[in-house]
Amino acid sequence: MEEKVRVRFAPSPTGPLHIGGVRTALFNYLFARKHNGKFILRIEDTDQNRYVAGAEEYIIEALEWCGIAYDEGPDKPSSYGPYRQSERKPFYQKYAERLIAKGYAYYAFDTAEILDFHRKDHEAKGKTFIYNWHNRLKLTNSLSLSAEEVQQKLNAEEEYVIRFKSPQDKKLTLHDVVRGEITIDTNILDDKILFKSDGMPTYHLANVVDDHLMEISHVIRGEEWLPSLALHNLLYDAFEWEKPVFAHLPLILKPTGKGKLSKRDGEKGGFPIFPLRWDTSQGYREAGYFPEAVVNFLAFLGWNPGTEQELFSLEELIAAFSLERVIKSGARFDPEKTKWYNHQWLQRMPDSVLAQFLKNEAIPASLKEDNSLEKTISLIKERADFPQDLWTLGTYFFIAPSDFPEKAVKKHWKEDTPEIMQQIITLLEAIDDFSSTHVEMAIKSWIEEQGLSFGKVMPPLRLMIVGDLRGPHLFDIMTTLGKEECISRMHTALTRLP
Repeated sequence: MEEKVRVRFAPSPTGPLHIGGVRTALFNYLFARKHNGKFILRIEDTDQNRYVAGAEEYIIEALEWCGIAYDEGPDKPSSYGPYRQSERKPFYQKYAERLIAKGYAYYAFDTAEILDFHRKDHEAKGKTFIYNWHNRLKLTNSLSLSAEEVQQKLNAEEEYVIRFKSPQDKKLTLHDVVRGEITIDTNILDDKILFKSDGMPTYHLANVVDDHLMEISHVIRGEEWLPSLALHNLLYDAFEWEKPVFAHLPLILKPTGKGKLSKRDGEKGGFPIFPLRWDTSQGYREAGYFPEAVVNFLAFLGWNPGTEQELFSLEELIAAFSLERVIKSGARFDPEKTKWYNHQWLQRMPDSVLAQFLKNEAIPASLKEDNSLEKTISLIKERADFPQDLWTLGTYFFIAPSDFPEKAVKKHWKEDTPEIMQQIITLLEAIDDFSSTHVEMAIKSWIEEQGLSFGKVMPPLRLMIVGDLRGPHLFDIMTTLGKEECISRMHTALTRLP
């Protein structure tokens, strides 16, 4: 029987959700769905000084836009809640005190001034101050003080923290699905603060306690938490709790491949790094990316399916995903590849969906009743990376050209061109079947009969119809515009071109 899988995404509401965070949420979601498990959203808001109003709502909206649906969370309660750590405050102190009673933690009364003095003193000697086994008995804590002195300080409500008592002279063997076995010398570990006198736990205690109480089976998180793995393992051992399976995902690197991707890289390179807009920073949604494309490219930042397939729906990703295929090394972010994914997903979108986008977002109100919108989109979508490109690429389908590029006119509009184009108008007026194939056959046959070159007729004809030399197959454009519109545009062009 397969183990019950419960995974969580636990962001801090300190600002917008970076795409690295979305990638972590996605991998947790894929793993949960693959194993018929539960995916939990937990808001880790223990650091009230860094709390940003609106950040939690942003996180929820971003996950919803991406289609990363969680089963339990602040707005989806269950028996494992509450799902904001600030609302779980009463849980933590008793666990911190349990560690003290078992000899795994201690009260520390050192003031900020004293600790700062020790740091500066060490720096002056070219050393680094670490609060752990080699100096804790020289500092002010419940290990160096008598029980009476400790109680007096507690009774006097002196400020304190509770620190974990890291073991001395031990070798820890840690297991990680992505990294394999990791060996740590405990002598290098500091005695991390677990609990503060304001009644709030630090990340380390709250994280481990909540994962245990919520029965989290797999902790899938970013590489930046790898240095915390030793302490978290020691906490599980101290509480005598079963450890979850750990998997640390690789960093998402700058486009250069050097260093972690940051907001500044996005601003400098002109690409988003947030799923949705935040203040003045554009999001993927506002930039015209499809959520399917964002999920697709994020999945490939640190994972590959072991096949040549690159385009995956969410359902296909669930079927293919495994932690064993997550890579150790950092994943380089490629802005051009993200555009490629969006282009591919745009091609997959039904013309009716893209037509609705154009109606809602781009086309002037006076032109919204055009019945050939889906046909127009089918002709131009191949060249589009984003939905908003459709208007730029196809403006001439809705607005007749009123001016013409000088370079193209100089090259293709000759002395005898007006007379040739007038004859084409006469030819078009006589055509009853204005289908693309029929119009093409009629005009090409006429060109051959007249002994003209295609280069003498087709570029100026396109110029008159489109207002430029760009665009898809000219006869497809003409049949989409219709006979009357094509003839009208040609008459107008004849009056405006030399």
